[in-house]
Amino acid sequence: MKTIIIAEAGVNHNGCLETAIEMVNQASYSKADFIKFQYFNASELVIPTETKANYQKKNTDNNETQYEMLKRLELRESDFIKLSKHCAQKNIRFLCSPFSISSADFLYSINSSFVKISSGNITDRPLLETISKKNWNIIFSIGMSSITEIDDAFKILSKSGKSKKKISILLCTSQYPTPFNDVHLRAMKSLRERYGVKVGLSDHTVGIHIPIAAVALGATLIEKHFTLDKNMSGPDHKASIDSEQLKNMVSQIRDVEKSLGISDIGPRKSEKENLPKARKSIVALNEIKIGDIFSSKNLTTMRPGYGISPMKIYELIGLIAKKTYKKNDLIDISELEDHSNE
Repeated sequence: MKTIIIAEAGVNHNGCLETAIEMVNQASYSKADFIKFQYFNASELVIPTETKANYQKKNTDNNETQYEMLKRLELRESDFIKLSKHCAQKNIRFLCSPFSISSADFLYSINSSFVKISSGNITDRPLLETISKKNWNIIFSIGMSSITEIDDAFKILSKSGKSKKKISILLCTSQYPTPFNDVHLRAMKSLRERYGVKVGLSDHTVGIHIPIAAVALGATLIEKHFTLDKNMSGPDHKASIDSEQLKNMVSQIRDVEKSLGISDIGPRKSEKENLPKARKSIVALNEIKIGDIFSSKNLTTMRPGYGISPMKIYELIGLIAKKTYKKNDLIDISELEDHSNE
């Protein structure tokens, strides 16, 4: 199964449509499957006096409120229409997280077939109920969530009779960047078993190796923040990968997918040509004349593996040689075949 890779633009466009368009270009170049944005209206999302999270304070003006920061990062409805069309031109799928009922209604109106629910909205019942009633493929992250909160959200999202095939859950730790010991990739297995849906990772660690490891452990979706420049001003740039890292991550995930292969055990196509060069055969340790008895004193095992397998050496010992062998000659398979027919 091909892993769905979501290039998370988030708010790393800094409220600039031109930057967002270039992010679409770079995500397409990286061969990600989706690029994801966030649609919110600051005045509907946060009270004006609310302060920012600590990681946001470190990466932006410490004196501005959360509202002021988010206001700078907004995009308009017309911007999302342009971004959606540009995604189609660049052969990458458009994805967006709504933060209100009105933004969910708008995104559905522009024929977006997938929707992403951010970790911060997992307890927003009115928003979840609105999303559940639409014919969307739903992806939701579970950062900061207790198992009860995940249960409740899943129940709401599937209540309208939506098939489990249309719901995916992303393991997520809402810290930017996430400490490696707070990722807990093994929890993906628990999510898969508990809810019976596709499971993946929304990753906020430094680098690209954790998402790659997640794919090896069965993740079918990967979401990763990226930026055009880690030195840009904004809350998420420092915890994001750049465009070249995104390209490398996608490429390495595709390599991992190929390597997962099948569960059967046996010689692989690419290695069969090496088998006779690496394996051994039974050979003459010294000269063996017709009529001599094969023994541990005149037989040994050496490469190549074109002759009798060393696994059959005890079948050969004690038999009478039918021909003469010089030192290092491979013992002919007919020595066993002839005796087995006697």
